[in-house]
Amino acid sequence: MIVLTITIICLAAAVLVFWRIPYSGIKTRFQRLSNNLITGEPASGTAFTAEDWTPLPPPVRRYFETAGFTGCAKMSAMQAEFRNVKFSLGPGKAIISIGYKQVNSAAHTARAAFINTKLYGIPFQGLDTYIEGTGGMKGVLGKVFTLFNERGAEMDQACLVTFLSEALLLPSAALQSYVTWKPIDDLHAQATISRYGSTASGIFSFRENGECISFTTDDRTAIGIDGSKQNVRWTAYMDNYRIINGIRQPNRLRAVWHYDEGDLVYFDSDNLRLEYR
Repeated sequence: MIVLTITIICLAAAVLVFWRIPYSGIKTRFQRLSNNLITGEPASGTAFTAEDWTPLPPPVRRYFETAGFTGCAKMSAMQAEFRNVKFSLGPGKAIISIGYKQVNSAAHTARAAFINTKLYGIPFQGLDTYIEGTGGMKGVLGKVFTLFNERGAEMDQACLVTFLSEALLLPSAALQSYVTWKPIDDLHAQATISRYGSTASGIFSFRENGECISFTTDDRTAIGIDGSKQNVRWTAYMDNYRIINGIRQPNRLRAVWHYDEGDLVYFDSDNLRLEYR
């Protein structure tokens, strides 16, 4: 009995030590993908001009003209970091605090995001990817146990439209030939993205001062960590703009599922940091 007790204690201690070790397979994969996306396509070395915005619908053009991008060097990639994000595990489920890092590449239409948090005291890490037209969402508990690893056509389209929703944060993406724009009125414009055989679209809404308020789409399937799938309208809200290095950027981002029974704000961050490459 004493031997068994000692063995259990030793195993528990070993597990705790393992959880504290910085190494993580899923984190390493994110870092490798990030490095490839950042270094794989050099920036053009030229700057944005007023002519770059001319073909865009009026509210989109106003957004870029007033945001301070004119005269800035054209970037090929974007790094974003969100801290202390309020993240919902689903309708009626717990809200936890997560760290969230991501990288977007305009030239490759690629995106990778890393989630780091704890569930009931156990390390949980997630990896969202959209690479060469393939979307994926993987979650790992305790650095070892895979809780979910979602792939498929719905995931491909969901990841593609997520990339589109962030296009205004990465002007080089908004200007790519794979994104087409359609004017609606002075405060709304529709964007459609077609890449790797998939197509998705949504509507951007703006304030009169040029700030983007939101992006709404019906092309993003709600996929739960249990593998359940549901077609639900989705909106990304942007607010609390501030000037950083001469560029107007939103500081607060929220992602919302508009379920029939009510809206679910499942991602809420007011601490966004952006860097361009």
